[in-house]
Amino acid sequence: MNVAGSLSERPYDVVIIGAGLSGLAAGIRLAYFEKRVAILERHTTIGGLNSFYRLRGRNHDVGLHAVTNYAPPGTKKGPLSKLLRQLRLSWDDFGLCPQIESSVEFGDVVLTFDNAFERLRCQIADVFPDQADRFDRLVRRIREHDELSLSNRYQSARAIVGEYLTDPLLIDMLFCPLMFYGSPTAEDMDFSQFVIMFKAVFCEGFARPENGIRPILKTLVRKYRSLGGELHLRAGVRRLVHDGDRLTAIELDDGRRVRAHRVLSSAGAVETLRLCDPPLTAPPGVQPGEISFVETIFCLDCLPSELGHHRTIVFYNDAARFRYARPAEPVDLDSGIICSPNNFQYDRPLPEGRLRITALADPEFWLTAPEPEYREQKQRWCERLVEAALRHVPDFRSHVVDVDMFTPRTITRFTGHVNGCVYGAPNKIRDGRTPLENLFLCGTDQGFLGIIGAMLSGITIANLHVLGQSQRSVPLSPA
Repeated sequence: MNVAGSLSERPYDVVIIGAGLSGLAAGIRLAYFEKRVAILERHTTIGGLNSFYRLRGRNHDVGLHAVTNYAPPGTKKGPLSKLLRQLRLSWDDFGLCPQIESSVEFGDVVLTFDNAFERLRCQIADVFPDQADRFDRLVRRIREHDELSLSNRYQSARAIVGEYLTDPLLIDMLFCPLMFYGSPTAEDMDFSQFVIMFKAVFCEGFARPENGIRPILKTLVRKYRSLGGELHLRAGVRRLVHDGDRLTAIELDDGRRVRAHRVLSSAGAVETLRLCDPPLTAPPGVQPGEISFVETIFCLDCLPSELGHHRTIVFYNDAARFRYARPAEPVDLDSGIICSPNNFQYDRPLPEGRLRITALADPEFWLTAPEPEYREQKQRWCERLVEAALRHVPDFRSHVVDVDMFTPRTITRFTGHVNGCVYGAPNKIRDGRTPLENLFLCGTDQGFLGIIGAMLSGITIANLHVLGQSQRSVPLSPA
């Protein structure tokens, strides 16, 4: 990948820490308005939590199961169309293909859904007839809620949903996909985040580029560089030097120093404050997250559809109640996600079959295991995870030609996130402010999650704290 040359000794208007989706989107937005911008990325690849790699001759995505907030090309409203306008991109730049159908499976009770919300509504009326009217009233509450406000305070989503729905099974089945795809907190969600995810997953739905995350990242980098933005790989930040009020210098791992009038960090709240020198105390309530996952990626010698598996994503739970929390075991085998990148509405089939199985994991176990034991436990829990998932997918084990697995240890290694947490700190800093007046957060710990959410987060913070535009000019309904 082409990157910029040497860093300038003259102060930049903005330096962005991290070349993930939020950092790249912020960079594009700022460069469009002719700001001098440099993005600093510690690693040799871009994307952060949503990246790609090559292993044993195969390309793999990291993080991407599906892009949420899908809208058909030409749609005038919604987060995706507004995002494209903010970044001056076209619908073809992302090349999104909608899902076929997905499901939530709790034992023998199954709800299927696609990108037409009415299907889920009809499913609930069929499977939970006594909850149908209650669900409609909940949906009205969701549509009326202003999840856009950066001043929203925490409200328990389970408490509010419980005011409308009375069947614990239906409540758990609705929470399951939303938690797996966007909750940094155990067992419950902030209601505004619940609304964001509900709209993203159920009202708008899933899509995927035919070639995975690469086209999105390449489009963003190409746009950013065309506007004059600088991208520096292997440029990890070692220290953020400040005078107590303002950040005065950014010191890199190799000792070089960079100056900027403003800095946007996508490294995470706790992680960013730990870089500050002298040390800064995190604001009350800001603490590392503990929700992390393992994921196994299986390459097959056939398509999943040839085995009878046609669903895009399956969210499953086989316990009496759905539990979303750090498990006591290394991997929670009671629930998980089965995703087939093949099962989207592509113009032509993908060349190889893939299945990805994801489950909650205990970060401490995976982060502290000695290396030989770590490798052995990966193999052991990979096999156990497959056995648990076979209740919801045809037995594909004889068709596996390659497998890879990542754990909280992998996430920490490549993102620096404490505890390998995927969705960041439980308490978000919606306005992105830190104790330093020219240092701001974007990305996961600002509060917007997922592919579209990450990009909207970068745009929001760039607009709010650099360009001086009201956050109301930016769509804040991401996931």
